[in-house]
Amino acid sequence: MNESFAESALNSALRQAAHGIGVPEDPWPSFARREQRHRRIRLMWTAAVATVVAMVVGVQTNVVSLPGWAPGIAVAAAPASLLDAPPRGALTGDKAWLDTLRARLSTDSSLGGWHPDGMWKVGDRDRIRLLYGSDQPGHRVALVAVPLRIGLLTKKSLVWFVGPPGAGVEQMRYAGHSEGEDNSVMTLMRTGTGSNGLAIVVGPTDSTVTISGGPRYTPRGTVEYQNLARPDGSGVGIAVLPAEPLWSEPVVRVSRGDHVLFQSGLGGGPYAAPIGRRIEALLTEIKRGIRGAPLDDTNLRNFVETALSDSRLPVAGTTVRVRWSASVNGQDVALLTVQPAGGGVIAYAMHGDDPSWWRDLRLLLPAEGADQRPIGWRLRADNPRRTPTDKVRVVAPPDAARVTVAVGSASPITVTLDASNAGTASVPHDQPATLTAYSSDGDVLGSTPVPLVETDMSGLPGESQATRVVP
Repeated sequence: MNESFAESALNSALRQAAHGIGVPEDPWPSFARREQRHRRIRLMWTAAVATVVAMVVGVQTNVVSLPGWAPGIAVAAAPASLLDAPPRGALTGDKAWLDTLRARLSTDSSLGGWHPDGMWKVGDRDRIRLLYGSDQPGHRVALVAVPLRIGLLTKKSLVWFVGPPGAGVEQMRYAGHSEGEDNSVMTLMRTGTGSNGLAIVVGPTDSTVTISGGPRYTPRGTVEYQNLARPDGSGVGIAVLPAEPLWSEPVVRVSRGDHVLFQSGLGGGPYAAPIGRRIEALLTEIKRGIRGAPLDDTNLRNFVETALSDSRLPVAGTTVRVRWSASVNGQDVALLTVQPAGGGVIAYAMHGDDPSWWRDLRLLLPAEGADQRPIGWRLRADNPRRTPTDKVRVVAPPDAARVTVAVGSASPITVTLDASNAGTASVPHDQPATLTAYSSDGDVLGSTPVPLVETDMSGLPGESQATRVVP
């Protein structure tokens, strides 16, 4: 009974307490309203971001135009030495021509066949600058700095245009360009094809420009270059080239005092090949005068063509003689000389069989007494690295009765000669040596140093002390 009374009292107390507690209204409508507001905000932000992304993509792909005055992010540093220099050349004073050029480039970027690479577009026309422009014999030349843009990215392209003298803008034709990352010098060459060609170099305003033509091997045994450039005192060099194709590539040198800023071949072309139909007559003549064993026809042609190409000499006017030839270890070996009319004599030693042959010697000799000089070259091992050995092949002049070799300051040693008037001497590969030829009367016919092994054959014979006899 006590338990029933207690349970009844507890129930009554709990009911009274429950009636005193306020029940909140349904929370779902409030939650739904808050979630709807958050969703609207998210949608607004998504739309805004999508709009910005679309605009950026449109700008970057040049679908949406961006004003030319708007700042951009430069992706290539153009050469300040050219862009910051005052415009050069007589054409810079022709305002009407320049205005037409700017208008044409900004509205029709295909001027003269030039198109910006990829999706790049011409930027603000007011930033198009003529760096150099002038009329030269047979040509009007213009070097133009053109601002390019892909959306926020910018760069400058340096573009050459060429036309006939006095040409209007519509007559100018694209002739080359550079993006200008590290180019402090711009070059252009137009070779002659029935009319005069032109080479032009634009460098820093305080630089000196030379344009060297083909080599000249002097009778005293040196190599010289004719400077074709007509410098105008403002870092520009101009050379008028002959109407016919050149025999060799002109070389540009831009310097400031004794410091060389730029040196390179002009490239381009076309160049007249030193080998042509006349080679057949030359080879026939050479065969008749060979001193030594007959050479395989293919090997002889390869040797002669290599010598002419390496010395940049044409067939016409060049005398080629094989002074000695033999077969060694199953390969043809030859000593030949090439001599331009009135010039020095270049000795070449070669060996091998088609399709592989090697130059063992290039040596420019004075014209006087060249036929009376003994000539020697250091032999290399028959391995991939062609390691220098201590052996020297010696070829005596026709009238020599005896040849000696002197290594350094040591006493001369007589070289044993075979029936072909050739022999082999022992000389340490890193030691200087001198060959001397004597007549049967004991008179000295001629003396020639033995060059060290030439490790770099990129230049012309006679350019380095290792490839000439005279200092």
